[in-house]
Amino acid sequence: MPAKPPPTDPLLPPKERDAARTRRQVLGAAARTVAAHGAGVSLDVIAREAGVSKSGLLHHFRSRDQLLLALTDDLVEQFRADVEAAADPRDHAAGRLVRAYVTATLGGVTDAPGVSAHVKLVAALSAVPGVDELLRRDTRRWQEAFAADGLHPDRALLITRAADGASLAALYEGGVDHDQLRHTRDLLLALSRGAGPL
Repeated sequence: MPAKPPPTDPLLPPKERDAARTRRQVLGAAARTVAAHGAGVSLDVIAREAGVSKSGLLHHFRSRDQLLLALTDDLVEQFRADVEAAADPRDHAAGRLVRAYVTATLGGVTDAPGVSAHVKLVAALSAVPGVDELLRRDTRRWQEAFAADGLHPDRALLITRAADGASLAALYEGGVDHDQLRHTRDLLLALSRGAGPL
């Protein structure tokens, strides 16, 4: 997962822009190294990948666990941004958020040569202390947002859980069947256009 440099804010003093850029570099390096080596990867390896010293890394993140929690939070926020970007601005019908969620969840898997990097990273980070609570809070936020999306709660639950499951399936199936995933995505999007429970 290549790190995106943060937008340059001309209103911030140069030192703060540099700190934000370094923090983004470290998070990007952590994402790449955790994906390659698992959550047990050392801070030395992450620092080398980021092109900073270990003490420079520790200036931004006091410990490996703090860094991995920040990485998880960053992934959660990146996924929220992906869902927002996937929302069709012309779509004002009930289920708009569910459709954006399905598109964002399965879009990365159907377009990529392998399993979504997001899915692999979250799986690798799941054993880090504090990640489970962070993910539970995020799940509650999604549940509240889906409840306000206008679909019957049973329909929204089934569609979003099916999208989540389809994105994970390649981990257990030894690879991605892109045609099947596109078909699954299209079926879930069609279901999101219906009314009432399934």
